[in-house]
Amino acid sequence: MLHKEDSYRHKGLRRKLVETLIKKGIKDQKVLEAIGKLPRHFFLDSALDYQAYEDKALPIKVGQTISQPYTVAYMTELLKIKKQDKVLELGTGSGYQAAILSLCGANVYTVERQETLYHEARNLLLKMNYNNIKFFFRDGSKGLPEFAPFDKIIVTAACSEIPEVLLKQLNVGGIIIIPVGESSQQMITIERISQDEFVKKLHGDFNFVPFLPGTEGKK
Repeated sequence: MLHKEDSYRHKGLRRKLVETLIKKGIKDQKVLEAIGKLPRHFFLDSALDYQAYEDKALPIKVGQTISQPYTVAYMTELLKIKKQDKVLELGTGSGYQAAILSLCGANVYTVERQETLYHEARNLLLKMNYNNIKFFFRDGSKGLPEFAPFDKIIVTAACSEIPEVLLKQLNVGGIIIIPVGESSQQMITIERISQDEFVKKLHGDFNFVPFLPGTEGKK
């Protein structure tokens, strides 16, 4: 059983968060419904319960963060998720983004390099009955070649350049979204329009923790 409850107050704060996201330009109804439904406070320390519905990034374990709700909504909207899309997420973190993708109808393959976060997100989402998410503890810089190709790929940490290995794991017609840059990042989408052709679009500046190779054990 989950230890936290989803109170009327939490639900009211979520409704306000959805209103904020609409004002900021999020239009995809599936994305807005997912954010309105998913208790973000379940993914955070109890001390942050009521900050959970502010539109800001918040700390989770091992020096990582749960992304700002607007960033989650914006990235998900740009992916144009369709029902049964096979989606690779690199950087499970708290598990919140994976749950949003799942609620939008995706079959999610999510990879985390921090063992602590992998176990916590997996345990939480299995308790919440997210049965269309598969969890992997490994180095995400290589993607998941044995499960490729994917319809969509989302990278939730900053890369210094676009990893060629991930482009190879994208279906024709598929989209990858990735923040690229050092001190601040440019949000980039790349659509694979044929075996050898890709179309790149820029979507403004964001800030993410760096994308690191390798894995780290429990802390």
